[in-house]
Order: sequence, then structure tokens, then C-alpha cells
Amino acid sequence: MAEQSTRPVEPAGAGPERLRVFLVDDHAMFRAGVRAELGAHVEVVGEASTVAEAVSRIAATQPDVVLLDVHMPDGGGRAVLEAMRRSHPQVRFLALSVSDAAEDVIGLIRAGARGYVTKTISPDELAAAIRRVADGDAVFSPRLAGFVLDAFAARPDAPVADPELDQLTNREREVLRLLARGYAYKEIARELYISIKTVETHVSNVLRKLQMSNRYELSRWAADRRLV
Repeated sequence: MAEQSTRPVEPAGAGPERLRVFLVDDHAMFRAGVRAELGAHVEVVGEASTVAEAVSRIAATQPDVVLLDVHMPDGGGRAVLEAMRRSHPQVRFLALSVSDAAEDVIGLIRAGARGYVTKTISPDELAAAIRRVADGDAVFSPRLAGFVLDAFAARPDAPVADPELDQLTNREREVLRLLARGYAYKEIARELYISIKTVETHVSNVLRKLQMSNRYELSRWAADRRLV
């Protein structure tokens, strides 16, 4: 009698592991639609509707690629990127948004996204974009690629609109810059010839406008934008 093989039989149709994808969008119906459309292509390992929820759950699930909405009530995709990219550099982010505004595209790419596609993309195209981003490529909807080329190639030093930074007054920016350099409140007060109480008020206003909770987040935010 022939000896039987003890090697496990691979299921029919088995292939390489599917990519693990996480969805961040504040519209539950949209997330459900994406999950249904991508189900045959990837493994959706989690989803979130807020920045805080996204940061916590991405850290817990360690996906390969995060599909990231740009605008959400509590800060949006950029806030998620800035919270995650240093602590979890292996996770790649692909922006998926209704917005095709140049400032949104450039803002997300500068924050660390590997690509930006609009929600008009087909399911097959989105699956292909996710695969490319996971492989390290940069992916853009065709019309959006021009924004990136203009900002990073044709005019690398050209200022790009930053809606978050534009919220701050000139004095608030001065306080933020010194804070990011490690100055104590009393040193900032002495440098700008204002009272410590006024410094505290400016810092409080900046924290509120940027939806952050402490000076360390502000310092990192300022450093990322080369404000120091």
C-alpha cells in the first residue's frame, strides 16, 4: 500500500494572504458600502468614525493599509496621520475622499499619505490602488496628480494653503514657534514682551483651534510643518 502524505491539503483557490485594511470615515453607510465592495479583494480588519477611535483601533489591529477620509468633525484624516505615522511607520495610508481640492490633496500627502483617490473610484480600481500603496507605490486619481507635481516638483518651494495654520493669528504663531523650540512660558513672555498670563491664553487658543490637548502635540505639529 502506498504511503499516505501527511502534508495538509491546501484549500482550493488558496493564494497569498489578503491585505488587511482599516476604514476611517464618519459615514456608516459609506463604510458599509466599501466593506461590501472590497470583501472579495481584502480583509477589512476594522473601522472607525472619529480620530480618537481610529488612532486606538489602528494601533490595535495593525493593518497593512488604512483608507482615510479627509474631513471628519474632530480633525479628519490629517490628524489621524499625524498621530500614527511615527509610532506605526509600517502602516500605509490611502486617502479616499469626496474632496478634490488641491489643499486637501497636498495636506494629506505632506502629512504622510501614500496616495489620494476620490470616492468616484470603482471597486476594482480601489482594490488595485490599495495593493499598490501596500507595495510602496504612490497612487492618485488622474486629475489629482497635477496638484502634487505642482507642489513638489515644478514649484517645490511654493507655499501651499494650510487651513489649520491659517486659523492662527500672527502672535499665536510666534508663541507656537517658541513653544516648539522648548521655551518655557516665562521665557516666551520675556521674548515677546508679554505677560505669562497672555502666553497661557495664546497657548490655550492654539490648542483649541488645532484640537490638541498638550504642548508636546503642538511641538510635534509645528516641527512637522517646519515652523521651528
